[in-house]
Amino acid sequence: MVEAWYMDESQEDQRAPHRLRPNRAVSLEQLRRLGVAYRKLDADNYETDPCLKEIRRAENYSWMDIVTIHKDKLPNYEEKIKTFYEEHLHLDDEIRYILDGSGYFDVRDKDDKWIRISMKKGDMITLPAGIYHRFTLDENNYVKAMRLFVGEPVWTAYNRPADDFPARKQYMKFLAEEAQ
Repeated sequence: MVEAWYMDESQEDQRAPHRLRPNRAVSLEQLRRLGVAYRKLDADNYETDPCLKEIRRAENYSWMDIVTIHKDKLPNYEEKIKTFYEEHLHLDDEIRYILDGSGYFDVRDKDDKWIRISMKKGDMITLPAGIYHRFTLDENNYVKAMRLFVGEPVWTAYNRPADDFPARKQYMKFLAEEAQ
């Protein structure tokens, strides 16, 4: 099961857990109210997993690739890690399925506080278009992830502030409706 918590304000190593003391856990229901979807799948059998096949069909995830984030596997590793950790949004949903290793997705809550989501092998997350977020490896410094898209992939990240995009406005409307 995925674990999530509110982050401290420390600027030290981004790969550290950054838990508040005492810890303030975040439930799957709280993530759902932010539009974040989570699933647990069988990463050992992702090539033949009928659950993954059904998710791809139902959500129309027609494109996928696999990326390994490790200093020996990713060109321009240091630059990419810094880019992934810059607060940004996308105009499309971001879908990631962890096949091996681990890392963190950080998302902003409705009050603009950071929530850290610990992702491990078998975890699939969908971040809605328009949500401010960032990604970092954890202290293991390795993750292998499947990236899924509806249609052709669009890799453009819009760093904060990006509040004028229709995707951000739609996301803010979603949050307002969830709060009622």
